[in-house]
Amino acid sequence: MIEKAEKILQQYYGYSSFRPGQEEAILHVLEGRNTLAVMPTGGGKSLCYQIPGLSLDGTAVIISPLISLMKDQVDALLSYGIAATYINSSLSAEEQHQRLRDMKSGRYSFVYVAPERFDSPNFLSALNSIPLSLIAFDEAHCISQWGHDFRPSYRSIVPTLKKVSNLPVLMALTATATQEVIKDIKQLIDVSEEDVVNTGFARENLSFRIIKGRDKREFIDEYLTKIPNESGIIYTATRKDADQLHYLLTKKGFSAGKYHAGMTEHQRKQSQMDFVQDEIKTMIATNAFGMGIDKSNVRYVIHYAMPMNIESYYQEAGRAGRDGEPGDCVLLFSSQDINLQRFLIDQSPSEEKKKDEYVKLQAMVNYCHTHTCLQQFILDYFDDPTAPEPCGKCSNCTHEGEEQDMTKEAQMVLSCIKRMGEHFGAGLTAKVLKGSKDQKVKQFRFDTLSTYGIMKGYTEKQLTRFIHFLTAEGYISTGQGKYPALQLTKEAVSVIKGDQPVIMLVETTTARQELNYNEQYFEELRQLRKRMADEVGLPPYVIFSDATLKELTVYLPETKQEMLQIKGVGEQKWEQYGETFLQFIRPWAENADSKPKPVRPSDASMASKKDPWEDRPSYMITYELWDEKSMSIQEIAEERNMSPQTIENHLFRSAKEGKDIHWPRWFNEEQEVQVLQVYEQSEDRKLKTIKEQLPEDYTYSLIKAVLARHHLK
Repeated sequence: MIEKAEKILQQYYGYSSFRPGQEEAILHVLEGRNTLAVMPTGGGKSLCYQIPGLSLDGTAVIISPLISLMKDQVDALLSYGIAATYINSSLSAEEQHQRLRDMKSGRYSFVYVAPERFDSPNFLSALNSIPLSLIAFDEAHCISQWGHDFRPSYRSIVPTLKKVSNLPVLMALTATATQEVIKDIKQLIDVSEEDVVNTGFARENLSFRIIKGRDKREFIDEYLTKIPNESGIIYTATRKDADQLHYLLTKKGFSAGKYHAGMTEHQRKQSQMDFVQDEIKTMIATNAFGMGIDKSNVRYVIHYAMPMNIESYYQEAGRAGRDGEPGDCVLLFSSQDINLQRFLIDQSPSEEKKKDEYVKLQAMVNYCHTHTCLQQFILDYFDDPTAPEPCGKCSNCTHEGEEQDMTKEAQMVLSCIKRMGEHFGAGLTAKVLKGSKDQKVKQFRFDTLSTYGIMKGYTEKQLTRFIHFLTAEGYISTGQGKYPALQLTKEAVSVIKGDQPVIMLVETTTARQELNYNEQYFEELRQLRKRMADEVGLPPYVIFSDATLKELTVYLPETKQEMLQIKGVGEQKWEQYGETFLQFIRPWAENADSKPKPVRPSDASMASKKDPWEDRPSYMITYELWDEKSMSIQEIAEERNMSPQTIENHLFRSAKEGKDIHWPRWFNEEQEVQVLQVYEQSEDRKLKTIKEQLPEDYTYSLIKAVLARHHLK
């Protein structure tokens, strides 16, 4: 089974090996077991159902939440020469009927539908009349009532599926799921613990940053000026912010579009198409945009304001770098964001929902103020099973920029606010500190204060920015009124007395990234890709990803065989686009002094590769390598191209089914006793809680092994 899946991976997608978790999830489905795959955005979830859909007989039905996502996925499949379509409300009645007829005749390998389609008797009739290979729930957190984007229409599908006479294997896929959500999904579609593939949520190619105390528009202006050719998304909290920012950026000549629910359907569709086709570089949007975007070459996601919860933030930020290339995720934080989100939560009629959302909001606020690794904070929130280490790339890990002791300056600002009666905003306070001769300053006799002109060495803009920083740090409150009035918090008293230092990190605007490819060649290949995409009416990234273009600039292939070694170039893509790109690249190769060779298996070696355990359950293959060959978990993981966590889960499943496991390879008797004692005394019995109560050298693997031996996991 796995041999066929590998051939499909190479032939259609141009990859020689699976990413962590993909092979295991695919094997589960091929073995007919309902499966839940929890993988980060960009982790290759779509291949987990597409490859089984191509391997098994019948039609694969993919339930997808947004029309735009369906179109992107279908476009990509069609570009590989795979028969696929979507049926949704964007089609006329006649078009829907025609596609249903084609579906009944077995024309399609994949059919993408919205959840509401299961309310249609005609659609259910079509399902019952054809062989089905699988049914997959994409964005499966929408099923769960605990999910951040819960949709009742998604959940109502589950009882409807019982009416399908030839129900195939079910699969659920999501990138953002707390343990509560995972438990809910498992119960709804009958997934056993052994059939949950959870590779963790880490996105190693993303760098996370929080920017405080900067003028947001100024920051974005500076940011886009530095990377004018890169695609990115700027998320705003309101339509008004989206409109205003779009107006300002387009007025300055930036290539930008906008997207929010206040636009007509035609306007939104056109704006999204322009972004996907690289006609515009930056999309300014509310959270109505993005869940349905499969655009792989988004290089940055900027949040103009703090989102309501970490689930939404991580999913939106995760739209950067889906191609595996570096992505920059920036959150522009202001304390006013908290008040806005509280206001939005208060609009809910459900007190229980409000309470839950306030808890999530507090976690989001804590993220904005934490001094620990930003990615680690997010992964801990999701109870990530991989026991993550600090990422080394976020703003808290790198401390990029210069740390400045601003205690004296903070005392001046706070004293000035106090002397002004705590009734005025940042703008007027900055004027007083600067020593402005503004009429309003004179009107209120602020030019007689001892703090008047005390910071005349700064510009008003710099002073306003510093006041925003002090607000974000919690030394100043802006109140609840329509016109924010600066007020001192109890934390400010410690600063004024000199008991609390104020350290300000002056961040760089754009994240530093190492260039390991030819930037000039890359830009020329992007232009070629854009021209070809326009000719065939496809998004440019569907032809080749940015990652593929970068490899082309490094390895400079001159023949078909060399090009097939490039990541993302399979037989299907070669037939359609290969020769055109080769002709473009050959002059560069001829003029190059030398060029490296990519180390990838050729088509021939892939075809000759045999799996000696073909048609055996995946966990049994792992057990035999462990038991008979005495291979370590790390060695098996490398041999099978799976994560160590997956290998551990295979062994724990083997133990559950009565296989003999040599437990001393994990723990000794003393460690076993100590883990069990802590487990019995713990209230929530979460792995993280248990680990915190044990010595530092007690790893997550050790703890899970003890629990597995005693059937407590």
